[in-house]
Amino acid sequence: MIKIAVLVSGSGSNLQALIDANLSGQIVGVISNKPEAYALERAKNAAIATAVIEHKHFPHREAFDDVMHQQLLAWDVDLVVLAGFMRILSAKFVKAWQGKMVNIHPSLLPYYKGMHTHQRVLNTGDRLHGCTVHYVTAELDAGQALAQGVIQVGVHDTAETLATRVHHLEHLIYPQVVESICTQTIQYTDNGVLFKGRPMAEPMQFCKF
Repeated sequence: MIKIAVLVSGSGSNLQALIDANLSGQIVGVISNKPEAYALERAKNAAIATAVIEHKHFPHREAFDDVMHQQLLAWDVDLVVLAGFMRILSAKFVKAWQGKMVNIHPSLLPYYKGMHTHQRVLNTGDRLHGCTVHYVTAELDAGQALAQGVIQVGVHDTAETLATRVHHLEHLIYPQVVESICTQTIQYTDNGVLFKGRPMAEPMQFCKF
């Protein structure tokens, strides 16, 4: 059984979606850089181990990441899931967990990397928006996409309504991707990402109009 750790900074709604999905893998621990994060309560309610590692107590990013790395090793983690973890990870940490760490981003990557994606979509006038689950690499929001959830932008949508709609979509697709990794439907190999044993040419698509 794959052992999963989830990294969080906020309310943890994606963590809750993962807990509720009854994955084939086991969520063995939740790490937060913020002691007040409600995600920690969600983990405790599900009898999942937690660790608070406050980044502000470390002199630099690498020192913070080293402590996280050691905690993940202590839990014997196979897969790291970023779920609203609001920290840029050091290249050293990313390399250590390459092929074993995924993230979900609120846009249809490679478009709109970084922050404020919903307002940027509105500013550009795009008709489609959504979220992308991808492997984490040292380059921000640039790892191979594994799945995308797509919604149609409505004429009355605001940044707030888009954020809510995309968030609901995240709760739908993130557990499915993590489960696919747990069951080895998706595999990270030295020769690239495989889906059902064949090279994954494009991400899985989920639509919700």
